[in-house]
Amino acid sequence: IKDRGYPTPPYYSLYFFHRPKGIHYLASMARYIAFDWGKSRTGIAVSDSNGIISSPHSTVSSDELSTVVDKLHNEEPCAGFVVGVPGLIIGLNTDSSEGIEKFIKDLQSKFPSTPIHKVDETQTSSEALDALISGGMKKSKRNEKGSLDKVAAALILQRFLQ
Repeated sequence: IKDRGYPTPPYYSLYFFHRPKGIHYLASMARYIAFDWGKSRTGIAVSDSNGIISSPHSTVSSDELSTVVDKLHNEEPCAGFVVGVPGLIIGLNTDSSEGIEKFIKDLQSKFPSTPIHKVDETQTSSEALDALISGGMKKSKRNEKGSLDKVAAALILQRFLQ
């Protein structure tokens, strides 16, 4: 700026060339990680760092879920976990209720400072199937194991974010 003859504003050198104490740059917020837990496999979705948009991430077998959760939690700051629970609103217990509660307890013991939110997952699988159909996914791709689970996890996360 000085080279071109423009006057240098008094704040120019203060904020852009020097970083005085007390001046902090804006940092992005942390993301949420959501789960559509199942006995054999679990769908995972993540939000953007502002907590506005949910995106399907992956589907993993329940055996390797622990290592994937560790990796996701340590990759970026995590604002919290969101777990889909069937029949949460009406208090219904299903075949997967015990497994989901055990998974939530495992998350609490492994990540005690990370909040865990339960969201009713009623009809998320059928909504995910409708989304895949309306998105133009071929029937052969829809029938692949796991394609539905990660979309259902994204729907669970979107319910929470709204």
